[in-house]
Amino acid sequence: MTAQHLETPAEIEIRPLASVDDAFTAGDVLARVWGGDRGAMPPQLLRAMAHAGSYTVGLWREGEMIGASVAFFGPPTERTLHSHITGVLPGHQGRGVGRLLKQHQREWALAREVGTITWTFDPLVRRNAHFNFRVLGVRAVEYLVNHYGAMDDGVNRGDETDRILVAWAVASAPAETPHDDRVVATVDVPADIEALRREDPAAARRWRIRVREQMQAHIAAGGVVGGFDDHRGYLLVRP
Repeated sequence: MTAQHLETPAEIEIRPLASVDDAFTAGDVLARVWGGDRGAMPPQLLRAMAHAGSYTVGLWREGEMIGASVAFFGPPTERTLHSHITGVLPGHQGRGVGRLLKQHQREWALAREVGTITWTFDPLVRRNAHFNFRVLGVRAVEYLVNHYGAMDDGVNRGDETDRILVAWAVASAPAETPHDDRVVATVDVPADIEALRREDPAAARRWRIRVREQMQAHIAAGGVVGGFDDHRGYLLVRP
């Protein structure tokens, strides 16, 4: 399976956070997306990153900022861009905005001769795993246990912050989902971890430990995450 073409919702405009007001608005948007944690991306840090030449953009629809994205621009010898945080307000999610944002990041990176964009995501969030592996065609780099430590936002509060670090090779062909003859193991994830955290936090924590232990065992045995299947979960292969 080859990654799909990214289409652009015509009504969305993406532009740099060019003013102090933009930075404060973006900080507020990200705080709303992440459940009220206003310390995750302070406006002053956004201003500093923008001034230093990093990737700091807002997404506007009809004059309202509905999302923002921030990425660290690596030194020229590394030619990497690390996407640190991205958020879109709930009423505007699921409308192709994520695809548009990734396409914008790709074009921004290529214009600066950057061939790889990296980011981390929560391995329990099924829709993100689908988007990253099956739509974009990323490659898994590392499984990170409790990578950020305790977080006090409404999304992560009460859970450990395991993440998968992925790399998107924007200047070359996307990674393809491995054929079944290469798959040596699978690791399933819950259908909707966000709903489970609200309704049964203890069950959500059990899923965290289960996925972590299975991932660690397969990786220790020489496996790597080669892709994602909507029915079976993560596909482990031999490198």
